[in-house]
Amino acid sequence: MRILIANDDGYLAPGLAALVKACEGLGQIDVIAPEQNASGTSNALTLSRPLSVYTAANGFRYVNGTPSDCVHLALTGVLGYRPDLVLSGINNGANMGDDTLYSGTVAAATEGYLFGIPSVAFSQAEKGWGHLDAAAALARALVEQLIAGGLGEPFLLNVNVPNRPDALTLPRRLTRLGRRHASEPLIHQLNPRGESIYWIGPAGDAREAGEGTDFHACANGMVSITPLQIDLTDHARLPLWQQRLPGLQAGGPVGGQA
Repeated sequence: MRILIANDDGYLAPGLAALVKACEGLGQIDVIAPEQNASGTSNALTLSRPLSVYTAANGFRYVNGTPSDCVHLALTGVLGYRPDLVLSGINNGANMGDDTLYSGTVAAATEGYLFGIPSVAFSQAEKGWGHLDAAAALARALVEQLIAGGLGEPFLLNVNVPNRPDALTLPRRLTRLGRRHASEPLIHQLNPRGESIYWIGPAGDAREAGEGTDFHACANGMVSITPLQIDLTDHARLPLWQQRLPGLQAGGPVGGQA
């Protein structure tokens, strides 16, 4: 078993070290993570400048780029082999609902999935690294379960773990992504020269957090496991667009069916 581990909080993040330690003994482990915190970078690849790969004293390799850069470089030459599993995390804070579109943690796992490798993103539901050892134990148990069942076809899982000392024994629920309200208003400040600067506002509250969502599971003391997919096609509305834009030639069977 060969495992690649990445993250978005940077190669010095406690969550990365905890995940690596938790996976010891499961096989060959290689770490390639961002040099700096790259939260919120989504699936960005750095195409405007060259990237460098460095090796830290603990053997972790790190890249002056994004989480997707790390996994992409790893899988296209840096590792020199194809891993059996890609893991990302453990992230400092939740990646649920709309957050998954922005998340560098999820993006690192997504990059593995795009290369046809089973991939899992791990996040703690709250910031601060509270009970990180328990979240790492949960990650280990889930990875062991996935390996024991046979990895098979590529998959992409997004796992959010409550910050609790009993995380390993909490119920685990298969969930769907919830939704958030729009972000809070931007934060306007002045720099030392009197010029306006702006900060993106904090994330809004959950808008769709009913039973079955990732928000609901974590809020009720459960580990949320959400299978993700990449296809953004709005299959249900393909017939509507054929009506609104008459004369368009459909690119294939309407509804996404083969």
